[in-house]
Amino acid sequence: MSLSSVSKKTTSFSISLADVRATEELGKSLSRLLEIKDVVTLSGELGAGKTTLARAIISELGHIHEVPSPTFTLVQYYDLQPVSIWHFDLYRLNSPEELLELDLDEARYSAISLIEWPDRMGDFTPEERLEIKLSFDQDEQKRHAIITGYGNWATRIREVQSAL
Repeated sequence: MSLSSVSKKTTSFSISLADVRATEELGKSLSRLLEIKDVVTLSGELGAGKTTLARAIISELGHIHEVPSPTFTLVQYYDLQPVSIWHFDLYRLNSPEELLELDLDEARYSAISLIEWPDRMGDFTPEERLEIKLSFDQDEQKRHAIITGYGNWATRIREVQSAL
């Protein structure tokens, strides 16, 4: 793991994830740092572990039932205490304007937002966010995560790195 400053408002580090369990552990560690109004974007190709990571976060924050992928519903809402979670999967969006129908603004100001396929957001991508890009290594046995903090996350990212 190495921390590098990308610009004034971003800071990044990378981590190797040996298996699915390591991806789940990353999610559990992140969940302890999340607060109301936090946005976490999850990107990567199909099967890279975006939903696995989101499920681990949601479960660690207190959801005791199955955590379905929101691929077809586009959003799942979890009314948890002390903070609710909105889990978005934007893969099937045709345009960023469709976000207006998903109550993304309400989620961003009243809950934790986990957003898969954030590249579909266009200009609606929040400036304040924790971005996690997942990828496979060359033999597709392990995963790799690049974790970047934007805005206030640029300073909070040291908390993320310390939690791992």
